[in-house]
Amino acid sequence: MRGVNWGRAAIIGLPYLWLLMFFVAPFLIVLKISFSEPAIAQPPYTPTWDSWAGVQAYFSNFNVGNYLFLIEDPLYVGAYLSSLRIAATATLITLLVGYPIAYAMARAPQGWRPALLMLVILPFWTSFLIRVYAWIGILKRDGLLNLALESMGLISQPLVIHNTEIAVYIGIVYSYLPFMILPLYSALEKQDLSLLEAAADLGCKPWEAFARITLPLSLAGVAAGCFLVFIPAMGEFVIPELLGGARTQMIGRTLWNEFFLNRDWPLASAVAVVLLIVLVLPIMIFQRMANRAGAG
Repeated sequence: MRGVNWGRAAIIGLPYLWLLMFFVAPFLIVLKISFSEPAIAQPPYTPTWDSWAGVQAYFSNFNVGNYLFLIEDPLYVGAYLSSLRIAATATLITLLVGYPIAYAMARAPQGWRPALLMLVILPFWTSFLIRVYAWIGILKRDGLLNLALESMGLISQPLVIHNTEIAVYIGIVYSYLPFMILPLYSALEKQDLSLLEAAADLGCKPWEAFARITLPLSLAGVAAGCFLVFIPAMGEFVIPELLGGARTQMIGRTLWNEFFLNRDWPLASAVAVVLLIVLVLPIMIFQRMANRAGAG
């Protein structure tokens, strides 16, 4: 019998251990709390598992009321639907903005590409919170944008952008645009340009070559970029809180309010579990379709 290769086992097992400790275990804790009852105590839910009696009480009085409340209360249904709409729209805008940028980077001279990549990554050198705060100074009524437009004579009254949904779109698109550009650039940069030359030799127009060759071959990058933007945008809290105002209701703000203002940890945990399911299911479906397409 051959001996166990402990080095290989450690390399393979380390990522699984990481996921177990920092994803599975916290998720199970949140899942457990979501089936508990709120209480004015520390921690603010019952029963706790600090004794065998608490474990027995938990399983003997299994509570699904928090999940039923999410379905019955229009506030949470509206927050989920609003988050889906805003995240999907912002993802589409990010794709429309990011694809031409990634395409231009992939077709730029080889010596320019590292500098262009650096420009895309450069915003990450500044704190995310500082960058969002900077947009407040740009978009508010007496901000830089209105001052510039008024000085050029394009408007007579300040535009109301801050504390609107438009400001949320601007913040999301600006903040997550690099996450769209980088996978698109990776997919476009790998393409064989001789395919386009062959299409041109056969009489294919440039836009037809793009639609039949470039775009289909870059769909993997499109999917990766959309997921990288949509997933964090769906649960975004900072951008709608600072730029959207009270009228912009997203599930991330609702989750924060339940945890820290209402201190209803069981209901907040149920919100988080449903949010995770909403985000994971499309990824699983896409992965299954991709596996079927690869097998076919």
